[in-house]
Amino acid sequence: MRQAAHAGERDLIFLDESGFAPTMPTGYTWSRIGQRAVVPKEDTRNRRVNVLGAKVLGSEPDLVWQSTSGKIDAEILLDFVCSRLAGLGGGAAVLDLAADGLGVDIMPVWERRRPCTVVLDNTSAHRANAFKSRRRQLAKTGVELFCLPPYSPELNDIELVWRQAKYEDYPQRSQTSTDSLGEAVDQAMTQRRNRIRGSAKNFTQAA
Repeated sequence: MRQAAHAGERDLIFLDESGFAPTMPTGYTWSRIGQRAVVPKEDTRNRRVNVLGAKVLGSEPDLVWQSTSGKIDAEILLDFVCSRLAGLGGGAAVLDLAADGLGVDIMPVWERRRPCTVVLDNTSAHRANAFKSRRRQLAKTGVELFCLPPYSPELNDIELVWRQAKYEDYPQRSQTSTDSLGEAVDQAMTQRRNRIRGSAKNFTQAA
C-alpha cells in the first residue's frame, strides 16, 4: 500500500483520535540557575478538546483534522470520512445516493479522484456497527477501510503526528479557556500540516 501511494496510484490515509488537555505534559524546559521553572496547571474538567485527524500519504501528502469538545463517536467518524476523505459534499447524509445512485440521469455513482485506503485501529468508534456497516458503500466511492491488528500503534503513522503536534508545535503548555485551547490545537495542527506539505515540496524540488 505504501508503494502504491508513493507511485501516485492511490492515497494511504492513517486515521486516529487524540485528546488535548488544558495543561499539556512538559517534555523539557529551561530556567535561570537557582530558579525553578513553573508551568501553571489548569482544571481539566469538561475542558478537553478531542481531535479526529488523518495523515495522507501519496503524491499529495496532507493532514486534515476536526476538533470537538465532545466525544468522537461512530457518527462523527463516518461524517468525517465521507466529507473530508471521500469528498462527499453532503457528508454521510448522501452516502447512499453517492454509492448506489438514483439512475445515471439523476445521480451518477460518485468515485474519488484517486482511490484511498484508510488505516484504522480498533477503538470503539471504529468497531461500531454504525460505521463498519458502511464499508461496502464507502468502497464504491473509492474509500477502502483497513483495520490494524490489536495493540499495534507503531503501525499507524499519525501517532508520530500527535507527538510532534503536542511537543513541538503546541504554542503554550497551559490554556486558560476552552476557546484558547481550541485555538492552540488548531495552531499546532496547522503548523504540522505545513511541515508535511513543505517536506513533500522540498523533496520534489530536490528530485
